[in-house]
Amino acid sequence: MQNPFLKPHEVGVFALGGLGEVGKNMYCVETKDELIIIDAGVMFPDEQLLGIDYVIPDYTYLLENQDKIKALVVTHGHEDHIGGIPWLLRQVKIPKIYANGLAIGLIKNKMLEHPGIHLPLFEYFENDIIRFNQMSVSFFRTNHSIPDSFGIVVKTPQGKIVHTGDFKFDFTPTGPDADYAKMARLGQEGVLLLLSDSTGAELDTFTKSETLVSESIKEIFSHIEGRAIVATFASNIHRVQQIVEASIATHRKIAIFGRSMERTVEVGQSMGYIKAPHGTFVGGRALRHFKPHEITILSTGSQGEPFAALSRIANGTHRQIKIQAGDTVIFSSSAIPGNQSSINRTINQLFKLNANVITHSPLNDTHTSGHAGNEELKLMLKLIKPKFFMPMHGEHRMLKIHANTGVACGVHKDNAFVLDNGDVLALTQHQARVAGKLPAGQVYIDGKGIGDVGNVVLRDRKILSEDGLLSVVITIDVENHKLIGSPAIVSRGFVYMKDHAPLTKEISLLIEKYMETVMRSKTLNIAKIKRDVIRVLNDHIYTKTERSPMILPVVMEV
Repeated sequence: MQNPFLKPHEVGVFALGGLGEVGKNMYCVETKDELIIIDAGVMFPDEQLLGIDYVIPDYTYLLENQDKIKALVVTHGHEDHIGGIPWLLRQVKIPKIYANGLAIGLIKNKMLEHPGIHLPLFEYFENDIIRFNQMSVSFFRTNHSIPDSFGIVVKTPQGKIVHTGDFKFDFTPTGPDADYAKMARLGQEGVLLLLSDSTGAELDTFTKSETLVSESIKEIFSHIEGRAIVATFASNIHRVQQIVEASIATHRKIAIFGRSMERTVEVGQSMGYIKAPHGTFVGGRALRHFKPHEITILSTGSQGEPFAALSRIANGTHRQIKIQAGDTVIFSSSAIPGNQSSINRTINQLFKLNANVITHSPLNDTHTSGHAGNEELKLMLKLIKPKFFMPMHGEHRMLKIHANTGVACGVHKDNAFVLDNGDVLALTQHQARVAGKLPAGQVYIDGKGIGDVGNVVLRDRKILSEDGLLSVVITIDVENHKLIGSPAIVSRGFVYMKDHAPLTKEISLLIEKYMETVMRSKTLNIAKIKRDVIRVLNDHIYTKTERSPMILPVVMEV
């Protein structure tokens, strides 16, 4: 199917996720006959998405055009770039998935939870060129908070399109250097369009080097006299290795808590990214054999997630770990937007338990971002020298700031495009235009279900969480048109019935009065009875309680 917004000679670029948000990154480059996908991520739900596990893009357009898809190319192994792969493969035929290094291991590990799905996974290397009929894909190494992060170059009939992936400029990295020479060479050869990471656009300067964080963590560990409990992002392999090195230097054994952290360490060790002498890692039950100053606990929960290991430790519900005198808890992370209140709640609980708590601050470099600050974004723009510029990977204000930075760095103001998911940017060698909008909504993952939770279900969950449920059970004699007994009133999360006997009696009498009129009818419309019961009770209950519970009428026919 031809993209309805593209002329035959134009190249289309659009995002199905990642614009106006931090998460579910998915970007597409399309010609008349070919479509290349860059990344397939998930987004984690906020507190409004009750009971939702993940949010993924709407894959409708890919499903309708799967015959054009040549490959999915992965920039790096973070969840917001690879987490959607199992859900994508369930719906869309993807002939090949290309990834590198650690991302390969993390994708394979992830797919173990989704047996029966064919994984057409291939490894690319930084000097490879993957050729298709009309387009080709090549790579350049970048620095980020996870090893093996790459920018993607898509060569199209109209020119080169550069996708930076997530990046920062770290001149003293803990891993290999970024390939600055290749970036500069791209700029010299000519780049039609740059898609660049905008997450750190609000930061005025360069982000700090991971090496500084490594030194700071080692310094902090040297002064801890009791147990060291460290919470960080499970996917931040560099940080995990830094914690391992600090633990080894201070003669500590390491116990891991949290399923995602366990998986990351397992993959990292098997692929050589996490290095430690045999016996460094011990099981949780073995901790009782060591003194407090010989123990490091590495856990999930740096964002205050309610069921993560650190949160359960803080609220006293963890089965194996209880906070004890002398414990030092280190938060080696920064707050994801929207998580600050839950993080503060966890920190306060830890303080109440008399733990020493260390967070990232001007005095303690326990974390640095993996995303470029504004000065680094300028450097990328100056190296790549794009004709057209499309900020990506960020909330709208970040994209806007980044677009202004692009203009300041020489991009013509009419050539900088702040777009939304689904907007199609149509390109030729000489011009770019916003050609139209494709479906690009959100799909909710609830358990193993894809998209079976919609806005109506979420609205119901919100009502249940705030105002509860009131069930009214009405029993009727259909043959004799009689109400049998009084309606039974059941409350769940609305009011405690024993303390609200007058209200219960009022509700019961109200329904009895309504049913008396209904029973005079020659025919009984059960669906109408249920609708009317909801209508009759809604106004009365709100007047009495200023609450609007979900009302569930049940009509029993005997």
